[in-house]
Amino acid sequence: MVDSELKDIVQFDRQKPDVYGNAHPKSLLRSIMEDGKHLEKLTNQHVYSSDQFDRKTLLQLFRLAAKYEANPGRFSTSLQGQILISAFYEPSTRTRLSFESAWHRLGGDIMSITDRSTTGIAKGESLSDVAEMFNNYGDCVVLRDSNEGSVKEMMDTLRVPIINAGNGLDEHPTQALADLYTIFKWRPELIEEHPKDPIDICIIGMPSKMRTVRSLLKLIAKFPKAFSKVTIIANEEESSVFNRDQQEQLVKAGLNIAVTSAFAETIQFADVVYINAIAWEGDTFKEYGTKYKLSNQSALKPDAIILHPLARGEELCTSLDVTPHNWYFAQARGAVFLRQALLTCLVRRAERVLDII
Repeated sequence: MVDSELKDIVQFDRQKPDVYGNAHPKSLLRSIMEDGKHLEKLTNQHVYSSDQFDRKTLLQLFRLAAKYEANPGRFSTSLQGQILISAFYEPSTRTRLSFESAWHRLGGDIMSITDRSTTGIAKGESLSDVAEMFNNYGDCVVLRDSNEGSVKEMMDTLRVPIINAGNGLDEHPTQALADLYTIFKWRPELIEEHPKDPIDICIIGMPSKMRTVRSLLKLIAKFPKAFSKVTIIANEEESSVFNRDQQEQLVKAGLNIAVTSAFAETIQFADVVYINAIAWEGDTFKEYGTKYKLSNQSALKPDAIILHPLARGEELCTSLDVTPHNWYFAQARGAVFLRQALLTCLVRRAERVLDII
């Protein structure tokens, strides 16, 4: 059922997205029955890994994100008087700006740190001491750090929520949330317990090296019936594509996993092609699978969509930007609303969240 607030949604008659994949979230909103109690568990919680989310919580989070996206001007004071500490010690465009845009759209204020050398850490201050200061200065922390252990170390001291916005090679859970939100906006029927037409997703990347890929696979595993096949394309040996126990976790969840280097032969059957070539390692980035490139000449299914966490390189040609395959710009746009939903749930009391949804 759809609640009465849907009557205020601007009418959107097109059933198909435009060439930039800008599907209206109304269909997804209609497909998820409201049950806000599943969002209560997020109140004042740290977000470190995709493993933390269960299926019902994900669906309600996507519902709230769709409501924000359907009516972006309606909920502009949810976080008024709240302060976000945006700490990005690693280069970022989309993640940092989408978090800050999300917070601003909800009426909050922001303090930004973009250079570790300008903080007390450069003087040898411990992360636990930094966290103690954050407790006094802000209501939520978003941290990106090339050090995989930094988020967990700060979690032990923080009394306000912290969100992992990418920690080295480990995880990037909110990117994965935005990725899955995009897929479900494209095909809302996939959220059903037993979808009639599950999809074939092709992921070009290394789960053992790429935090975006690893986190996305963890979330996909919450909806195994939605995906008939998950194919990982990589030019490395299969034993190096996954870290120890990664593949076993996914198979145990019910996913049909395949690994191949046959790029051209595989993408022509995929409904979703998710491509990434960059992994952050140490203080720089490293490219993987550079021989895999997509363009408007690639043998894709006519209705296949392409996702990319961005920033892109030569692996994703700009010739695809004006084709219906392009859902990566919508993916980046939708991340703002997804993060609005998550931030609201983390920072405000559960009853306030229920008032909104």
